[in-house]
Amino acid sequence: MPVTRDSSIEDVDRKYVFHPFTAPRVHEAAGGLMIVRGRGCTLWDSRGNEYLDAMAGLWCVNVGYGRREIAEAVAAQIERLSYYHGFSSMATDTPALLAERVIGLAPVPMAKVFFGNSGSDANDTFAKLIWYYQNALGRPEKKKLLARTRGYHGVTVLTSGLTGLEGLHAGFDLPLPMIRHTRAPHRLWEAEPGMSDAEFVRALADDLEKLILREGPETVAAFYAEPVQAAGGVIVPPEGYFPAIQEVLRRHEVLLVADEVVCGFGRLGYWFGSQPLGIEPDLITVAKGITSAYVPLSGCLVSERVWSVIADASPNGAFGHGFTYTAHPVAAAAGLANLDLLEDERLVDQAGERGRTLQSRLHEAFDELPIVGEVRGYGLLGAVEFVASRAPLQPFDRSLGVGARVAARCLEHGLITRALPASDTIAFSPPFVVSEDELDQMVGRARAAAVEVAAELDRA
Repeated sequence: MPVTRDSSIEDVDRKYVFHPFTAPRVHEAAGGLMIVRGRGCTLWDSRGNEYLDAMAGLWCVNVGYGRREIAEAVAAQIERLSYYHGFSSMATDTPALLAERVIGLAPVPMAKVFFGNSGSDANDTFAKLIWYYQNALGRPEKKKLLARTRGYHGVTVLTSGLTGLEGLHAGFDLPLPMIRHTRAPHRLWEAEPGMSDAEFVRALADDLEKLILREGPETVAAFYAEPVQAAGGVIVPPEGYFPAIQEVLRRHEVLLVADEVVCGFGRLGYWFGSQPLGIEPDLITVAKGITSAYVPLSGCLVSERVWSVIADASPNGAFGHGFTYTAHPVAAAAGLANLDLLEDERLVDQAGERGRTLQSRLHEAFDELPIVGEVRGYGLLGAVEFVASRAPLQPFDRSLGVGARVAARCLEHGLITRALPASDTIAFSPPFVVSEDELDQMVGRARAAAVEVAAELDRA
């Protein structure tokens, strides 16, 4: 298909752009939705259609679209200094100021921030830091990395394997051989009938310990975990889960990486998801919310325990890791402006308040629908999971694509949500600036879409 002046931008896109997490030939033939403008919680496509964005992009546009404050901060930084690297002790000022702010907000004491470009590369960086740390302590065999089924930790060669979703493994020869998975804390499918939360927590902690003992504690280096598993289904762990898990990890000297890429910077109504869930990590991954996705940026927050070992292991030589764009001054300027908005407008508190409204509205709208197996969430993070039967509990045949059908029907109603990959679940993660009226519209449109799909299934 030659591109001419008469070609639409959609034609140009489908001819030249290799899209992530997209069916290649389907997109090449049919194209997709071209978003061209955003303001607050609203997006417009290239044909002028308007949508409420219930996903804040990909769990990330926390302060909403079109914030002039961030645009002006980025423009001013580009005019003053567009770029300089951080290699060989070179430095720029905005990353230093941002690191200081982030360390000050951290849920537990942290020593340093290593900046990158995405949550994927940050979790990948942590694998290297963890291995370096274990080598420095004289533990050359302690290299295995644990994560959970349904967890999401990135898409690099290493982090795709940490991610506990089969779609990221198939065809890629993944996971790498040092990666292992344990169960997700997902009551709906993982808990035995009649099991209390305390019993479920104990079973999950015992499963983790059995895995560590089976592999050999001398070979297990670290455990990666999101406070709330986002892409895997918005899975909120039962009370006491993380304290129980941490007791196992400490007993076997396994480092804990809190992947705060989605939960960090306010999504749960706290600056970090580690705070309400009782997590005391050794390492913290941040991305998405640090700039509200206005500019790509990630961070690896490193505790003094880990930093001192790494630093002392190479007192004179250069530490052999980093990227061209590590500590990019423009990204850091966006981060500082974003944190100013979160603090000045009390948006973290607002996320908590709006989150309580979202959870209430979701339960009111979906609890009684026969097609719904569970409504769950925490803060401004919610999900509705669809099932073929509640009693007995049965999932839909995955070939029906029920979650994807509901998400597609939502789009027809002017709502952008997301069908999650591990089950028939749609997610909600709106910007913190969402109004109560917008939340009502989001939930109402999603319910209408679900009712329509349920009727189609009944007729089939």
